[in-house]
Amino acid sequence: MEFTVPLKQNHIFRRLYAKGENAVGQFVVVYARRNGTGQNRLGITTGVKLGRAVDRNRARRRIRETYRLQEGGLKRGYDIVIVARTAAIDGDFDELGKSFRRQCKKLRLLKEAEGCSASPAHGSR
Repeated sequence: MEFTVPLKQNHIFRRLYAKGENAVGQFVVVYARRNGTGQNRLGITTGVKLGRAVDRNRARRRIRETYRLQEGGLKRGYDIVIVARTAAIDGDFDELGKSFRRQCKKLRLLKEAEGCSASPAHGSR
């Protein structure tokens, strides 16, 4: 992950849960908050309810790869925590990516496409 560093400090996780914005999806819950730096910090959590350690690690690997594939399209300067849900373990990988992208869109983490206007163009009448 080129523009992202790991987030490991517990107090930052707790601050994100308390003061950050969140978006809930079928596969993941995403928490985000500006961090004042030029890079993103990423934390991934998987609860014991997800299953055995092998299942939790599989969910973390899938989420990390999904994030890596989407990283270039995300704004920089955010703390991001992704909480895995049960569907993240064995669900369709493409659907996981689409779900993550939807959550990022809700949180306004996606870079806006250059050269595109914010509102759709309509033909003149």
